[in-house]
Amino acid sequence: MANSAQAKKRARQNEKRRQHNASLRSMVRTYLKKVDAAIATGVHADAQQAYVSAVPVIDRMADKGIIHKNKAARHKSRLNAKVKALG
Repeated sequence: MANSAQAKKRARQNEKRRQHNASLRSMVRTYLKKVDAAIATGVHADAQQAYVSAVPVIDRMADKGIIHKNKAARHKSRLNAKVKALG
């Protein structure tokens, strides 16, 4: 347990940041699921729209360091391949 005032404040800040980052990671997963669901319907236009809306979110989280840049690139590449396969 933190003893100094500085360590206590640090613990509070770390917990707040951890929860915020978890929320952002959850948002990324939600967007990925939306694209997968749109792909599952088989309608190319819907899948393309979901993909286009997910890409900026994925890129933003990679820029912030919430997810690794390579992970973001991997998700975008795989989703784009699936969307193109529908068309």
